[in-house]
Amino acid sequence: MLDAPVDTQTLTLANAINAGLRRALHDDDKVVLLGEDIGTLGGVYRVTDGLQREFGARRVVDTPLAEAGILGTAVGLAYRGYRPVCEIQFDGFIYPAFDQIVAQVAKLHYRTQGAVRMPITVRVPFGGGIGAAEHHSESPEAYFTHTSGLRVVAVSNPQDAYTMIRQAIASDDPVLYFEPKRRYHQKAPVELDGSLSTAEPMGSARVVVPGDDVTLLAYGPLVQTATDAARAATADGISVEVIDLRSLAPVDYATIEASVRRTGRLVIAHEAGSQGGVGGEIAASVTERCFSYLEHAPVRVTGFDVPYPPSRLEVHHLPGLDRILDGVDRALGRSNSLSELEAGW
Repeated sequence: MLDAPVDTQTLTLANAINAGLRRALHDDDKVVLLGEDIGTLGGVYRVTDGLQREFGARRVVDTPLAEAGILGTAVGLAYRGYRPVCEIQFDGFIYPAFDQIVAQVAKLHYRTQGAVRMPITVRVPFGGGIGAAEHHSESPEAYFTHTSGLRVVAVSNPQDAYTMIRQAIASDDPVLYFEPKRRYHQKAPVELDGSLSTAEPMGSARVVVPGDDVTLLAYGPLVQTATDAARAATADGISVEVIDLRSLAPVDYATIEASVRRTGRLVIAHEAGSQGGVGGEIAASVTERCFSYLEHAPVRVTGFDVPYPPSRLEVHHLPGLDRILDGVDRALGRSNSLSELEAGW
């Protein structure tokens, strides 16, 4: 007997999220989408295009421009047994909803001793690289990884975009789902038939490129850049292992530790600033867990600790191929941009 053919389609990352939302809406009539312009317009990036026509305005709801109101409504819906999915139109617009997310959504399950669940998914297009104005290119993920009671994930490719949005919606925990807007048009084959029970867990990291000399950790938009850096490093005979973090809270330290214990070196790359960032926490935790295996202190390659710059300058702000390779050189003790400074230490 032949196995049934697998439904695989080549989709952009944005279309993969759309497909995941459609599947969730179809499978569970308690799933409701809320957001600014997500219905008639289909979202500013057209991620929700066609869903209101298919499922109606009572399940794909165009909301006022009020992020606190969107999350407050989601809390009420979750109390009544629904699974709301909130879209924050741009990353920098999430702050009006910050109180709702960290003071209410994250705490209600604990506050009620488990009597109340908050199965709320908050979709956040994040990161730079699109030439946008102020408040449209931020990376606020670290604010939420600090808050107990929230799951925080970041997708980097169409398959994860499809699977992890379904996993987030199915989770009884509130999930911040960060999607890299500059990768929306990246295409790849996506398996649409997969069961969530057999899918890779939402909280796990993944080795994207195996390697032996340096562990390079990234998430979201920089996974592709890190993969390109690993390929470029082979020209110098350097074997870089690239790990896609995928889950920022909780962090899959088992996968990271296994890699670092082999390579002895860790480079962490993200678009957000260095101060108080996800990279700093991971560097500290890996140092505590793998100190005797490290051949060099963990290296961070990040955005600069300044307000996000005008669009013409963002190419200098965002970690690119050259800056990541420079971080690899630092971890290996090779000549790098800080060599003269380090020699003076």
